[in-house]
Amino acid sequence: MVLVVDAVLLAVGVLALWIGARLLVTGASRLAGAAGVSALVVGLTVVAFGTSAPEIAVSVEAAFAGRGDVSVGNVVGSNLFNLGVVLGLIGVLSPFRVTETLVRRDALAMAAATAVATVVLLNGAVSRLEGALLLALLGGYLGALGVAIRAGTRAGGSRPEPTDGGATPPPLAPDEGDPREIRPALEGGRALAGLLLVIGGGRVLIDSAVGLALAVGISEWTVGATIVATGTSLPELVTSVVAIRRGDVGIAAGNVVGSNVFNALGVLGLVAVVRPTTVDPAVFLGIGWLCVLTAFATAVLATGRRLTRLEGIALVALGVSYWVVSVAL
Repeated sequence: MVLVVDAVLLAVGVLALWIGARLLVTGASRLAGAAGVSALVVGLTVVAFGTSAPEIAVSVEAAFAGRGDVSVGNVVGSNLFNLGVVLGLIGVLSPFRVTETLVRRDALAMAAATAVATVVLLNGAVSRLEGALLLALLGGYLGALGVAIRAGTRAGGSRPEPTDGGATPPPLAPDEGDPREIRPALEGGRALAGLLLVIGGGRVLIDSAVGLALAVGISEWTVGATIVATGTSLPELVTSVVAIRRGDVGIAAGNVVGSNVFNALGVLGLVAVVRPTTVDPAVFLGIGWLCVLTAFATAVLATGRRLTRLEGIALVALGVSYWVVSVAL
């Protein structure tokens, strides 16, 4: 009976995270779009950080509860899911050309953030000082994006950077971001409601996931890196697929890259500042797999300047393989 209750609560938590993230991202991205910010920058910042809200809620809740394996496992597993499943599916559904900005600044920032997180976790622990350093590095990245936004505004262009080889993205429907239809109070309320749902859903998800782990004998690390990570990454998946269907490849690709930077630096940094922790030795398998996947994704984006359908399939295979291996072990 306990297993059934925990399973139902797990589903409720995931649903609350999904709905909350959708509300949060929709409200925030409409406000940012009305301000004339490019699609790529919106994807890298507002959408990426909004869809990472579940990771923040779950990992910080787990840290407060002394569940270090769940909090860190969620960060590593979420980044694996984002790069493997989400970015891979983007390539499968809609192969796209990559902008110079995404390669030179953001993909390299993602690779650097992953490398720094790897170094931090090499000793199987993360300290408060290391957490503060990670947050400082995130601040530097956000500062660089801020400079880019101001430069774009001065240039007079709110036009999204093309990511499909130069084709003009289709215009947004009035209910999907037309600045003339934006009502700041409504969108702000939508974003706030989404944030509250994300926080509440994160608490329910972490409690039910840990309950299931204890009941069936699965380690907290495995639960955090697989079940919890998949649940908290659903907003990235849903948002990217919706963006692809609308022709906004810049938002979809930026969402993945920005989320991974934010998770590696921001979420892991917050976890360490809230409660320094040691983690399961399984972290080495997870972080090693993430390094390989990040290197592959960065190389694919940088060398070919495009993500093909075959490369998307390879990314999905690498991402799913970690899930399978983790559960098997």
